[in-house]
Amino acid sequence: MTWTEIDWAILERLRRRFLEGDFAGAPYWEDEADLANYDFTYGERIGWKWDQVLRELRLRRWSPRRATGVPPPDPPGATTEPVPIVDWACGSGVASRRVIAGFGAAAFSSLTLWDHSPLACDFAAAAARRAFPQLTVAQATPGFLASREPIGLLVVSHVLNELPPEALAALRAMIDRADSVLWVEPGTAAISRQLGVIREGALSQGFHPVAPCTHAAACPIFAAGNERHWCHFFAPPPPEIFLDSHWVKFGQRAGLDLRSLPYSFLALDRQEPEPLPAGASRVLGRVEHFKPYARLLNCDAAGLTALELPKRADPALCKQLERIRAPLLARWERKNNRISGGALISLPSSHSGE
Repeated sequence: MTWTEIDWAILERLRRRFLEGDFAGAPYWEDEADLANYDFTYGERIGWKWDQVLRELRLRRWSPRRATGVPPPDPPGATTEPVPIVDWACGSGVASRRVIAGFGAAAFSSLTLWDHSPLACDFAAAAARRAFPQLTVAQATPGFLASREPIGLLVVSHVLNELPPEALAALRAMIDRADSVLWVEPGTAAISRQLGVIREGALSQGFHPVAPCTHAAACPIFAAGNERHWCHFFAPPPPEIFLDSHWVKFGQRAGLDLRSLPYSFLALDRQEPEPLPAGASRVLGRVEHFKPYARLLNCDAAGLTALELPKRADPALCKQLERIRAPLLARWERKNNRISGGALISLPSSHSGE
């Protein structure tokens, strides 16, 4: 698919369907052209969210592994045993392709795809085979879905606003079979809170939070007084798209702000992840910058706290917060709600260019 092959009528029909939010009927893919146009545009934007999630997992030195008690691999991204990956409700398959590319195809023994649309499964399987010709790719059978066969890594992307109760129950059953789960959703308040409920249930079933949490305590979003907050972040799109007339045209016709990619996500593992530095925090949403100070919503084991960083206290840190595109993990020097200094947790040196 190229921009010269784009069918704008298809994209506009898909956009109307997305805006109507009517996902209870038949699958909205009419043919392979629908999926190809979606994958090249809307799907690519979802891919940028997954890219940012994968950056955060590298920050945390996490990679998928079988639940065998093997310590996290070093260097990050290497695995001692290839892991089977399942992409549930795969759509065009952009999520699993991003994950496989992010960790390397050698980290995975197979890819299994499922979607309620056979067209989507066919498209995702063909795209995965083109991208990773050495990887075994298959579509899930009814027997596999109904079995208790273990799942290495379960990938879920942008499904919560479409799931009737019976489908959500089926997804929970898949989670129970998984060694680890990576799940990305739009960054709306309602969907983020649904994802938080799923986190709490998964922790009660033996999972450990990998990200975005810096702790395994109850999610502070649900504490009294935090009703207006939600766990969400913003992924940076590739800067070159703003110089690309095709993407600019797409954004205008789709009514999208290409600068804004809000997302929520959840990474879970049966094994405890490598610990973060003591006192690590995760910044939710965006940092707000004012003339005398920066303001942010901080989440750590103590809960949610609105913090301020006066520019005079640490001008270099303020400037870093304005420019950084990486996920905001930090260790603050603070007193009450005032930051006096600190440092952002950086990617390993082998990824310092990101």
